[in-house]
Amino acid sequence: MSKVRAGHWNIGFKSLSALVQGKTSIKFPNLPQCKTLYAIENYTLNNTMTNIYRQGAVGALLDIYEQTISDFKKVIEDIPDNALPIIIDPQTTDENCKSIQTILSHVVHSGYGYATSIHNLKGYNNTRPDKTYHLTIKEYLEDLTNIFTYTENIFKEIRDNELEQFDNSLKIKTSWGQLYDIEQMTEHAIVHILRHKRQVDKIKRNELK
Repeated sequence: MSKVRAGHWNIGFKSLSALVQGKTSIKFPNLPQCKTLYAIENYTLNNTMTNIYRQGAVGALLDIYEQTISDFKKVIEDIPDNALPIIIDPQTTDENCKSIQTILSHVVHSGYGYATSIHNLKGYNNTRPDKTYHLTIKEYLEDLTNIFTYTENIFKEIRDNELEQFDNSLKIKTSWGQLYDIEQMTEHAIVHILRHKRQVDKIKRNELK
């Protein structure tokens, strides 16, 4: 088993999947054995190893997605409700980024979109829920929980060997024109939340003082 010294390391999704599946290990001599520190695309996640991990490559993706959503919820949970509709960036041409409210509605709507597009690869013809704009943070926290539950249920039909697809005709055609397999779409969903987590955190620090 390979060992690395304690510190912050950039570990790709496939490497992290191997770690979760027990195919490799990371040792931190100066930290309690039950804890590990890893990074995804320079983004550090603190994770307690006492959790019961899901199995396989699908389980690894779901574990990472769930943790990412949980971390995003921690960032937004203390935002006052009256700050939601405040226009943060009046100059932007992106309607999804004018306020915290529009950002959160975009994150929720996109999360349902990613999961629905994966589901429809199985021959379904479902549509994601309409975008809604809430007036309370509590409602957005509930939405984020529901996104993961919705995604987790969809993944009950997906096996590890279905994640990667090299035949473009069997990939998901995204609304922005790219072709993604299930693994790529799920990784995009994870990074999408990470990017908006960073965005909202910056707004909290700079605009909501």
